[in-house]
Amino acid sequence: MVFGKLTVKYRVGIGFDSHLFEEGKTLILGGVRIDFPKGLKGHSDGDVILHAITDAILGALGEPDIGELFSDKDKRWEGVPSEVFLKEAIKRASKKGFRFVNLDCIVIADEPKISLYKEKIKGKLAELIGISKEFISVKGKRKEGFSSEEGIACLCCVLLESADES
Repeated sequence: MVFGKLTVKYRVGIGFDSHLFEEGKTLILGGVRIDFPKGLKGHSDGDVILHAITDAILGALGEPDIGELFSDKDKRWEGVPSEVFLKEAIKRASKKGFRFVNLDCIVIADEPKISLYKEKIKGKLAELIGISKEFISVKGKRKEGFSSEEGIACLCCVLLESADES
């Protein structure tokens, strides 16, 4: 991509999301159903991984964030799978001429243990984003008592590369 006289080959974006647990909901992380007695409270399905990735992509592109594009005040997005948000961010990246290089995610939760689901989540993310699993990292980190609130947070970093070969 050309910006003035400067050619911008790479863009980095950072995304963050967090939600508290809620009884009676299904836990979805990275588009994968997790066997856990509680889900995440949210207007959509509360998938903190897909929300953080979506915001990372939008940030790299200089686009409005997920809350601006998919407001929790808008009934259209209530209960919607977070894949819808991610696909929109991917579409915007493609329209601007960018492709994915890699993705790094840290899931912050005391439970469930992310290591049990890491490979399945990486596979689903590879499918959704269209890159090989080898370019995706998903790590689980415990809060170690840092917060008394029960829930899950996620921090993601994405690297995009200009698809323009010039």
